[in-house]
Amino acid sequence: MISRQSIRRLLLLFAIFISLNIQAQDKKPNIVFILVDDLGWMDISANGSSFYETPNIDQLAKEGIRFTQAYAASPICSPTRASILTGKNPARIDLTQWIGGPGNPEYKRNLPLEEVLFPELLQEAGYKTAFMGKWHLNNVEGEETFWPNKQGFDVNVAGHFRGGLYIKNKYFSPWDIPNLENGPKGEYMTDRLAKEAVNFIDQNGDDPFLLYFSLYSVHAPFDAPADRVEKYNKKKEKLGLTDADRFAEETQGDLTFTYRKAQDHPTYAAMVESMDMAVGKILDKIKDQGIADNTVVVFFADNGGLSTSEGIPTANTPLRAGKGWLYEGGIREPAIIKWPGIIAPGTVSDAIITSSDFYPTILEMTRQPLRPDLHMDGKSLVPLLKGDTQNIHEATYFHYPHQSNQKGSPSSAIRDGDYKLIVFLNDYRMELYNIKNDIGERNDLASELPELRDHLYKKLYIWWDEVDAKFPMEFSKKAPTN
Repeated sequence: MISRQSIRRLLLLFAIFISLNIQAQDKKPNIVFILVDDLGWMDISANGSSFYETPNIDQLAKEGIRFTQAYAASPICSPTRASILTGKNPARIDLTQWIGGPGNPEYKRNLPLEEVLFPELLQEAGYKTAFMGKWHLNNVEGEETFWPNKQGFDVNVAGHFRGGLYIKNKYFSPWDIPNLENGPKGEYMTDRLAKEAVNFIDQNGDDPFLLYFSLYSVHAPFDAPADRVEKYNKKKEKLGLTDADRFAEETQGDLTFTYRKAQDHPTYAAMVESMDMAVGKILDKIKDQGIADNTVVVFFADNGGLSTSEGIPTANTPLRAGKGWLYEGGIREPAIIKWPGIIAPGTVSDAIITSSDFYPTILEMTRQPLRPDLHMDGKSLVPLLKGDTQNIHEATYFHYPHQSNQKGSPSSAIRDGDYKLIVFLNDYRMELYNIKNDIGERNDLASELPELRDHLYKKLYIWWDEVDAKFPMEFSKKAPTN
C-alpha cells in the first residue's frame, strides 16, 4: 500500500514536471540568422553544385525547409540587407543602390534611424541581440550613428560602413576594422567571425537571443587559406575544363558580355567551404549547448552569384546572368529555415518568398505581434512553414534603377505566378518569361503574349506609384495603354 507521504511526493514531482514543461513551451525561441554575401543559388551542394562542398548547409536543409524560389529584394547587397531588417521593398525607402555606389537616381546613403528594425522589437521583448560581420548600411567612415549598435543590436562585431575587405591584408589578420581586434597574424576572417559567434552563444545561451551572422564572404577580394585552395586546385585539375567549357558570351540589348557557365574556381570554392565550416561551428555550438530544439536557424544570401564581371568567379547555370541583374541569376537565392517541432525535416518548397518576409516571420516565430505598419512589403511565412498555405504573395516586385558594376542595365520587374516581366529603363524594352517552363529566361514571350505583357506592366506601373519609385534622370514613365 502506498503511503500518503509517497503520494504527496509523486504529486509534487508531477507538478514540477508539468511546470517545467510549461516553462519550456513558453520559452521564446532563439533566432540565428545567417546571411552570406554574394552567394549564388547554385553555390551550395543542396541546390545542385557538384564543385563546391557545403556539408553543413546541406545538413541544415535536411533538418528544415529548403526554398527553391526565394528572392532577394535587389540584385545588389545594401538594398537587400535593408529589406531584411525593415520588411520593406528597397524602392519604398529609396535605398536602391549599394551604399557608396553611383546615383542617378539618388538614393539614401544611410539606413534611416526612423525605420524600426526587427532586432529593435526583439530587443524590447527581452532578447539579447548580436550583429557580426558585414553591415554596409551607412556611408561615413568613423561615423557610428548608423551602426548596428544604434539600431537594435546589443553587440556589434565588425559591422561598420565598409562593404568589403579591400584594405591591408584583406581576409587575413591584421585587419583595419574599427570594432574588431586583430587576431593572430594570418587568422582568416570567416574563421574569426565563427569564433565570435560561438563565444556569443556560449555566453548567452540561457536566455533568448538573436544572432545575426552576416559574413563578408564570399564577396571579393577572393582569398582563402592555402590548404583549402589547394584541395580545389586538385579538384579543378580532375575536371579538366577548357575556357570554352567555362565561359560563354551573351548579347543583351546592345551589350555583349562574358559570363561563367561552369564552376571550377579553386579560391572561390575554398571561400564557400570556409563559409560552410563557419555555419557548422555555429550549429555544433547550438547542439552542444542543448538549445537546438529551441533555436530557429535561417540561411540566406543578399544577391546572386558574381558571374559576369570582377573576376567572374562563379556560375549560376541554369539561371541567367548574376549579381547586378534582375534575371534569375541576380535575385534567386539559396534559402533554408530550420524550426524544430514545426517544420518537417527535409521539406522542399517552391513557394515564392522574398527577403522582406523574414521580418514578420521572425516576429510571429517569437510570439510578437505583427506590425504591417512597419513591415509593409513582408508577409509572415509562418502559415507556409506550418503547411497551411503555399501562396504568400499575389505578386512580387523588384526595382534596381541603376547601372550595375556587373554590366546590368537599370531595370524593374514583376513576378506574378509563373510569369516574370522585366522592363529595362534605359530603352523601355520589355522581356517576358515563363519561369516555370524556362528557368534560364531564354524564350522571350513579350511579342507572343502582348495582353499578358501589358497586364503585368500595368501592375508594375501601379506599384511604382504606390512606393514612389525613383528612376534615372533620362527615363520618362509611359502610362499603360489599357
